[in-house]
Amino acid sequence: MKDKDKDRHEFSDQSMISIPLRNLIAIIVAVGFAVTGYFNVTGRISFLEHNLTMQGVHVDLNSEFRVKWPRGELGALPDDAEQNMRLNQLEKLVEELMDAAKEKRTN
Repeated sequence: MKDKDKDRHEFSDQSMISIPLRNLIAIIVAVGFAVTGYFNVTGRISFLEHNLTMQGVHVDLNSEFRVKWPRGELGALPDDAEQNMRLNQLEKLVEELMDAAKEKRTN
């Protein structure tokens, strides 16, 4: 009966655990590395999610620009306006020359 009492372990709030100091330091360092790694990974994921969101915004704006610019809904460049004025003048001149050529043929 006394042998059974020796094999029995009693635990309470007063129980003591002994651990070598180097093992305790190793555990603390490992936990520190784990926490640092966790925050680095979490920060990187947040950064990549933000970049993905911003890229989506830029793609949407580019798609809108791609559709609206050729239609002239976003305005025109000053060079385009000048070019359009010159083309209109040339069209009028060509029409006048065609009318003059028709008059000469009929006369």
